[in-house]
Order: sequence, then structure tokens, then C-alpha cells
Amino acid sequence: MFRRLTIEELKKCCEPEIFSFETTNDLPELPGIIGQDRALRALEFGLDITSEKGYNVYILGEQGTGKMTAISRLLEEKAAREPVPNDVCYVHNFAKPDAPRVLEFPPGRGSAFRKDMDELVKILQQQIPKVFDSKEYEVQKARIFESFQKKQRELFTALEEEAREKHFAIRKLASGLVMAPLKVNGEPLTDEEYEALDQEKKDAIEETGKALQEQLNDTARRVRQEEKNAKEAVKQLDRDAVTGEVSQLVNELESKYRDLEAVVVYLKEVEEDVLDNLQDFRTVEEPQQQMMMQMMRGGRGETDFTRYRINVLVDHTQTKGAPVIIESNPNYLNLFGRIEQKVQYGMAFTDFTMVKAGSVHKANGGYLVVDCLDLLKNMFSYEGLKRVLKNRRIGMDDVWEQYRLISTMTMRPEPIPLNLKVVVVGSPNFYYLLYNLDEEFRQLFKVKADFDGRMTRNEESLMKYASFVASQCKVDNLKPFDRTGVAKVVEYGTRLSEHQGKLSARFGLVADLLREADYWAGRTGSAVIRAEHVQKAREEKVYRNSRVEDVLREATLEDTFIIETSGRKVGQINGLAVLGTGDYMFGKPSRITCRVYAGKAGVVNIERETKMSGKVHEKAILILSSYLGGRYAHQKPISLSASIGFEQLYEGVEGDSATCAELYVLLSSIGRVPLRQDLAITGSMDQHGEVQPIGGVNEKIEGFFDICKSRGLEGTHGVVIPSRNVKNLMLRDEVLDAVSSGHFHIYTIDRAEEGLELFTGLEAGAPDDKGNYPEGTFNHAVMKRLTELAEVHKAKSGKKENGENDAGNNNEERKLKS
Repeated sequence: MFRRLTIEELKKCCEPEIFSFETTNDLPELPGIIGQDRALRALEFGLDITSEKGYNVYILGEQGTGKMTAISRLLEEKAAREPVPNDVCYVHNFAKPDAPRVLEFPPGRGSAFRKDMDELVKILQQQIPKVFDSKEYEVQKARIFESFQKKQRELFTALEEEAREKHFAIRKLASGLVMAPLKVNGEPLTDEEYEALDQEKKDAIEETGKALQEQLNDTARRVRQEEKNAKEAVKQLDRDAVTGEVSQLVNELESKYRDLEAVVVYLKEVEEDVLDNLQDFRTVEEPQQQMMMQMMRGGRGETDFTRYRINVLVDHTQTKGAPVIIESNPNYLNLFGRIEQKVQYGMAFTDFTMVKAGSVHKANGGYLVVDCLDLLKNMFSYEGLKRVLKNRRIGMDDVWEQYRLISTMTMRPEPIPLNLKVVVVGSPNFYYLLYNLDEEFRQLFKVKADFDGRMTRNEESLMKYASFVASQCKVDNLKPFDRTGVAKVVEYGTRLSEHQGKLSARFGLVADLLREADYWAGRTGSAVIRAEHVQKAREEKVYRNSRVEDVLREATLEDTFIIETSGRKVGQINGLAVLGTGDYMFGKPSRITCRVYAGKAGVVNIERETKMSGKVHEKAILILSSYLGGRYAHQKPISLSASIGFEQLYEGVEGDSATCAELYVLLSSIGRVPLRQDLAITGSMDQHGEVQPIGGVNEKIEGFFDICKSRGLEGTHGVVIPSRNVKNLMLRDEVLDAVSSGHFHIYTIDRAEEGLELFTGLEAGAPDDKGNYPEGTFNHAVMKRLTELAEVHKAKSGKKENGENDAGNNNEERKLKS
């Protein structure tokens, strides 16, 4: 039997008297996250476990449930207790310049080492030229050159004397040194004089010149070797002259960083490179000469000293605890760093000092938090993040290189070991999509922290809700709420949760309500936010977002969309649906009609035939057909054709919440029993007629109520809902007032038959042992009409069969006569 609900069942109010405070200023701030015990335990596990086997965390939940707030607060507390990771530096690789090396330092010592190296180079630039300018060095260098020049003179003097004896002399031409023949008086032999000689003398001169030229070439080779030896001697002199100074300075740094073996090795390489390239320290180039040298070096200034600089990629000098990086724009470069370039004199160049850190570098040794949608929207970011987590190394690759027609030279910095916990925050849809389609995601993100959108409503949670209001007031500098205001906020949380025993954990929406209530309190000049200000905020938000609802209601009141709210009608009923515009949900009545006629087509879903029906709705129609057969076809099969349709429906229909309405309109059309149009119904049902709960019950009731109110409430209007949805009711005060005054009613049913009496005024009727229903009941009218339709269909089928038999007999007679 249907039941009319009382006013107390339509809304679970929050009485202000349950709170002991006067205003939220009397309450302490909320100490942590409320209503998320399961998610917080998962987060604690995921952040504490030290295994490197993919125990990264994915936080999922509805928007506004406090996911980012929770992880930020947890990481802030946890990271503060953990050690600060090492500084990371890139230095020049003297053996392979295009592959910079990694050096790690205890926190703060990376920047100190950079200063020490800059100071070392500065001192070397000052001291080395002084050594080369010293008198002692000049004397030793002069001795080397004097020795070389002496040997050079000796070699050429001996050769010149021998050549003079043979009437030849050494001449310097553009092509080099050559032997030239002389006359007896010592003057050069001209070409004319040479041609005037007889052949015997010519041959003698050529033979002698050839021998002397070979001696000259051999002497030139010996001189070049002596010159090379002299240069080597000067180079060794330079090295010996500054070795003591350089070694002393470098040894001081080695002593300072002796606990870091890699740094000591690097300093030895620096010392060796300085001694091998002393020419870079000898003199300071003039501006014009320096500009020319820069162009020769590819546009780079001070290239010779850049290789001694230290690129502190990650500096933890000011860091307290483990780093926590929340990356709001996780594109590839922001995550994994970049290698910058400079353009000078039309040429682009780079070096290891232009390697810049990304969020992964900065968070290494700590925690990185990214939003899943932002991660997936940026090309290469998701794949790059999986790669570094899988390889446990942070590389720096040029992702666009594979798409270029011509490969360009670039740097390949040494990968950095990874020690990082990644936390991805996103929606449940993204989690399950990645979990089912990406095997690597399952291996890398093994911890799921699922934030619930609702929490249990009890005395403890109500006080926590009040504490949340107090905390939010202090965070946003809002006016305090009194007890009535907090009570209204609690009721709003229950409405959002769509359950009288729950509160919404979507604190983002609740915080929005607090800010808007503060605005309306300020408009009235109130220093405290009360219930009327919270109510005003809710009403104004609905008004801002309900333009589409108002347009559809206006069209309904003008009979553009036909919805009847009075009288009775056969084969027509008011169903209820929920529409959404993204930021606002509202209920909309739908006119459902049915026509029944003789035939064997069964129940035809017009929406399905026009491909406007979803799978769930098609299933509901099949359930309806099954119920019809189970109820009325015990003794003989049902023969009928029926079409059910949603009138003036211009978009698709989905869901099973109209199953009861479709059953009633079908039975009304079969039994020719009119249905009340001042009622609307929503509810799903199974094959046995059990009414099942549906969603959006508050919006559906309020949608039909608004139409009836606009036309005038007559005391008969109402809505029928499943009894299992009573716990979901949190109706507007306006609806409660109408129910309290008897102008509007809300009924519940457990079985489909229970609502028939309400809609038709007839008892449903129970079958006797033979399956017959008492006269005057609704089911009797339906069975009677089904019998009539079956007889009509049988009669039509019999005539058709007789006609076919007569035609066959006539054909046989014609064949026999012929």
C-alpha cells in the first residue's frame, strides 16, 4: 500500500541547539582532514613505504574533496622530519666535453664549491701571468731560445760555407729555401748566363745543386725539430714554473673536499687541464682582439674559463627537510629540465652551464605532486615520467630530435640517480582508464588513495564540520558563523551528499557557500553570518545558474512543452527526469504516452526504434515486458501491440527511473483506465514488481512542484517515489511548507501495484486460484481488455488462414481441369 510521507521524513534538519558555541570564533581550527580515514591510511602507507618497486601514489576522488589540501598538509609534515637531499652539480667532462659529469654534495656545499672554483680561477688568472712576467722565468726562457738559435746558426753556417766553396748560396723564396748557383766572383748566376754555359758545366751545376738542396732540406728538418724541442722545452718550463702555484691552490681545495672522492678526482683533472692550457692564463686579450677570438670560438665569451665553472643544478642551501614540489604546469621541460642556448653573431651555442633543472630534479630525494589531467594534456610528459620511474635515473633528452629531418649535435648530460616518490592527483575515471589500459601504470602506481565524497553524519562529524567552518573563516578572513549559520551549512552538506545520514566531503563546494554567505552578510551589515545569510547564498547561487530551468518551465507553462497537471487521461502519465548544465542540476517532468492495439508486436519502445534510447532504458523496457507476461499470461499468452514514447523528447533518453511510469501508462492504455495527471512518478522496478531506488530524487520532486506551484496548488498534486529513496530526501523549505499545509503530497511505494490505486482510484486486485481478478479492480479491467485483444487477433488470424486455404483450393481445381 502506498504511504504519504510526513514533514519530518522529507528533510533531516540540523537543530542549532546541538552546538554549544556562540560563534565559530569559539572553536579551535580543524587539526586535520575529516571524513577520509581510508584515504589517509592509504596515503600514510604509500608515503612511508621505502620500496622502489613502484609504490607511487595515485589520489582519486571527486572534485573538491580536499585531495590536494590533504596531500599538501601530509607532505609538509612528513618532509619536515626527513633529511635534506644532496646538492647536484654538473661539471665539465674533460675527456668527453659533450657529456657533462654529475657531482653530488651535502646540502649547501654545492654552492660553496662553486664559489671556491670561481675564486680558484680568479686567483690563477692573477698569479700565472705574474710567474711568466718574472725575471727568472724570462732568463730561463731566453736560454732555451738562445740555445735553439745557436744550433740553428751552426747548422746553416756550416751548410753555407760548404755551398760557397761549391759556388752556391742559400736564397729564400716564396716557396721556401733553395740553393742558387754563383759566379766565380760570388755574384748570382743569371738565367742568360746559365744558358750560355756548355752542357757539361750545366750538368755539373745541376748535380752539385741537387746534392746541396738535399743537404738544405735535411738541415731545415733538423732546424724544425730543434724548434719543436725548444717549444716543448718552453712548455715544460711554463709547466714547471706554475706547477707549484697551481698545485698549492688545488691541494687546498682537495683538502677541503677530501671526504668527497669524486670531487677530488675532478680537482686533479682541473689541475692537469690548467697546466695543459697555460696559454689561456698568460695575458688578458684586448677588447678588439677578444671580440675576434669570440667569433673564432663560435660566439662564446671566456670559453677557456667556462669549463672550470660549476653548474649547481639543484641547491638545497635553504631547504628544510625533504623537498616537496607541486608542479602546476607539468610540461616536459618543466618536469625534466632543459638545455638552453645562446645566440651571438648569428650562431647558437650551449655548454654544461646552460643545463637547467626541472621539477623532477628539484624534487629528487623528496616528493613530486602533479595533476593527472595536466600531465596527460602535455605531450611526452606522462611517458617521460614513467621512463624515469622505471629506470630510476633522470636523463635529459631532446624529445624533438626524432622528428627533425636533420639531427643536430647537442649535449648528453650524465643521468642522475633517482630517489623520488610521485603523487598523481586525478579523477576516478582517469585512474581506472590508465589502470586497465596501461600495464606500466599498474606497476608504477601501486597505492590508490580513494577520497570519499561523503562522510557519516553523527555528533562527532557535526562538530568537525563546525570546526571546518571555523578554520575556513580564519583562512579566508570571513565573518564568524553563529550556530544557526553552521546548522544551515550542515543541511547543505547533507543535501550535497543526497543522504540524510551523510555529509558531503566536497569541501570545495562548502567553502564556496561560506564565502558567498559572508558576502550577503556584509550586504546587510551583519557582523555575524546567520542562517538567513546562508539561505540567501544558496538561493542566489540557484538563481544565477537556473536560466535554462526557467526557460523550460516557462515553455511548459505556455504549453509549448505539454505537461498536464490536472484531470485524468488514458494512456498518459507524468514521469520525472534530471537535466544538468554542468554546474546545475534540476528536475524536469516528462509526458509519457502509450497506445495499445491488436497484434503480436509486443511492447515497442519508440525511442529505441529511433535510436534515441540508451542501453539501460532498453533493458528497462524488456523488464517491463517480462513483468507483464508474468502477471497476466499465466493461462494464455498475451497478444497485443503497444508503443511507448516520451513525448516532445528531442534528445536521447537513458536510465531506468521511468520504468514504473511506463508500466502504469501501458496498463492504463490496455485497461482503458484513466490516470491522474496531478501526480508524477519516478522509480525503477525489477521483473517481480519490486520498486527500486533512483537518483536525483530531490531535483525530480522539486521540478514537478515548481510546475504545479506556478499553475496553482490545489491540494491534490504530489509525487510518487520509491520507499527506498526516503533516506535521500533533503527538500527545499518551500516544498516542506506546501506539504505541511496539505497543498502538496509525497507518496512512497514498495511494489509497482501499490501506486495503481493512487493513480486510478481502483484497487489493483489479487488473483484467485484460477488466475481471475475480482470485478471492479484495475487488474480485472486489464485482463478483460487483454482477452478482447487476443480474440480480435485470433479472429483476424483465422480469416487470413481461411483466405489462404480457399485460394489454394481454387488453384488445385484449375490444375485438374487443365
